[in-house]
Amino acid sequence: MNETNVAFEVMSPLTFAEALTQAREALAKEGFGVLTEIDVQATMKAKLGVEGESYVILGACNPSLAHRSLAAAPEVGVLLPCNVTVSIEGGRTVVRAMNPASVMGIIGKPDLAPIGEHVGAALRRVLEACEKKA
Repeated sequence: MNETNVAFEVMSPLTFAEALTQAREALAKEGFGVLTEIDVQATMKAKLGVEGESYVILGACNPSLAHRSLAAAPEVGVLLPCNVTVSIEGGRTVVRAMNPASVMGIIGKPDLAPIGEHVGAALRRVLEACEKKA
């Protein structure tokens, strides 16, 4: 698993469809619901006439963790939901999730650190599930 200040990333042996299904199932197992699903490829084709590879953004939310985050710092709402992407890049399936500890660190409220670490651990497990062959 690769990790940057912005995201965690894995190359998945799964097909795009399999990885998308696996990501949804792993998010549910971690207590996240998918609030939004954006088919970036379809949107770019419809709005710009641009063909592209498969790319979906899942806007995931764990209600109890979101509540704790918003109670500690209402401005954290601009960072919600936690985005997970599944895409095809150069013929390979790539799954990414936001790095919440790093992103929440921007706000500078120490109360958010343990929440960001907890969410980050859950999102890492989601990506790990997408690294395994179905």
